[in-house]
This record gives sequence, C-alpha cells and structure tokens, in this order.
Amino acid sequence: MSARLLFVATLAAFGACAASAQTVLTVSSWTPPGHMLSLTQKDWCDQLEQKSAGKLKCNILPRAVSAPPGTFDAVRNGLADVSFTVHGYTPGRFTLIALTEFPFLGNSAEAMSLAYQQVFDRTPAMKDEHRGVKVLAVFTHGPGMVFNTKRPITKLEELQGLKFRVGGGMVNDIGKALGMNVTLKPSIENYELLTTGVMDGTLFPPESIEAFKIDKVVRYGTTFPGGLYNTSFVFMMNQARYDKLSADEKRIVDSLSGEHAARLFGRGWDRVDRRAMALMQASGVQFSPADPSLIQAVKDRVAPLEAQWVQAAQAKGIADPKKLLADYRADISRREK
Repeated sequence: MSARLLFVATLAAFGACAASAQTVLTVSSWTPPGHMLSLTQKDWCDQLEQKSAGKLKCNILPRAVSAPPGTFDAVRNGLADVSFTVHGYTPGRFTLIALTEFPFLGNSAEAMSLAYQQVFDRTPAMKDEHRGVKVLAVFTHGPGMVFNTKRPITKLEELQGLKFRVGGGMVNDIGKALGMNVTLKPSIENYELLTTGVMDGTLFPPESIEAFKIDKVVRYGTTFPGGLYNTSFVFMMNQARYDKLSADEKRIVDSLSGEHAARLFGRGWDRVDRRAMALMQASGVQFSPADPSLIQAVKDRVAPLEAQWVQAAQAKGIADPKKLLADYRADISRREK
C-alpha cells in the first residue's frame, strides 16, 4: 500500500473510531417543539453536547414515543432514553410528590423547583417511588390559576355549575374538595375541550394558556396568592442507559442534573408565565383576585387533604412529614425574597 493510501486508510479508521465513540441519547417530548418544556429539554441537550465536546449528544425524536400518561413507563422500558412527565398523569402511583402540589406555595417556578429539588435530594423515599429511571431533576410550574369561558369567578359558589379540565395529581383532589366538576385530561387536549364546549374551563399556570393557544378562548382568570395548586414534573433518563455510560459521561450528565436542570425548567417557566400574562391582557382576558372568603374556603377544605398526605408519607417512612412540608414552604419563601 502506498504511503498516501495508508494515510487515507488511517484517517478513515480514526474517523470511524471517533464516530463510534459518540454516545447518542434518544430524547422524546410530548409537548410541541416550541413549548417551553421541549425547548428547555433541547437546551439541556445542547449543554450536554457542548460540555462533552460532542461525545454526548441527543437525537430528539420528531414525535413522542408515548402519550403523556405513558411517558414514565416508556422511559423506564427503554422506548426513549430521556424525557419528562407529570407525576399526576398516573394517579395513585406517586404519593410523596404531592408535597409540592398544595395551594399557596409560591409565585416563582424557579424558587419552587429549586426547593423541591432540595427536598428530593435528601429524601430517599421520594427516590424509591422512581425506581427504574434515573431522575435528572424534579421541578414545578408556576402558580396555578382558574380559567374559564363563562364568567368572572371570585367566590366559592361561582365555581359551581361549570366543567373544568384538570391535569391530575393534587389539583384533582383540590377541585373535588371545592365542589368543582373536574375531569382528568392531558394539557394538550385543552383547545378542543374548550372550543367544543365539552369543558367550560381549565386549571393552568399562565404559560399553558399561550402554549396551547387558548388565550383567545378563555375569557376569565382567577388568581390566588401563591397559586391555587401546583404540578410536579420529573425529568428523567432510562436507568439502564445511564448505567452503561462511562464514568466521564456520568460525571457530565450528573453535573447538568439536580439543581442545574431544576433551575433551567423553573426559570424557563417563570419567563413564559410573564409573557403569557401580557399576551392574555392584550387578548382581553379579565383577571380577578380570589375573594378572601374563597381563599379561606380553599384553606379549610384542603386541610384534610394535607392531613391525608401526612399519614401517607408516614406510611412511606417519612419520620416527620409536617416538618418536611413546613421546611419546603419556608425554603420557597426564602428564595422568593
């Protein structure tokens, strides 16, 4: 073989080795490509590729590998390497995460997400509920509100007689405790449900009104100090896929996980919440603060739900659930100052 041919062959072999050394993670999203969740997941992937100098990268699939309620199992079973989901989309499966879904927790998704990540990191029982996946981060959206197409709502009795879509988890229980007619449906179905009149309203953070293009469909919004509810999310990787990574690859993934990823999602949500509020105001959505009597009714009627959670958390091995919840609230308050 001539020296030139040997050189070309060597380059080809080197290129093949370099290509084979690259680790590609299959990534799925059930929200549209322009949704904050999809964009933040892509941002995380871009950081992963940059930090690994191209040795780790993501293949973001054009379509989700599963409907939202099946995403946790899809990642656990290896249909995708990385994705996110709402814990409440699979009722009864996750008990401890309800800590993050009670009313009046906070007004910043970033503050709530970072406080949530802190609780998760120091609570082994929470990790036990996620067996089969590598939790990259947990996070929440911004304060949940009540939106509807029919009338202003400021009092408890004004919630009655309307049909509301909810996303599952504690918000479903809160709605029922308030005597609301609630139906569990994924967020991506809101436009059809509201425009066809199947539902009269939805419980959402501001961001989702813009994301699912219903800013011209809903006409009224009710705000609550710290939110009527919140929603818990998990950003995750298939455990077996993580286990197969090299030590250096695991170190890079870990460095972009935990508080780093929680901050990415929380900060992104705060940003689009602000934008969505401005968009809704421009679209003529009428906002009303919850009447003090409604706020007190929420506190009174949710108190038994909190007590039930304390009992369930104790059964899961949490020594002092009341303190855990109190510390969580205090941490959010500290971060929001």
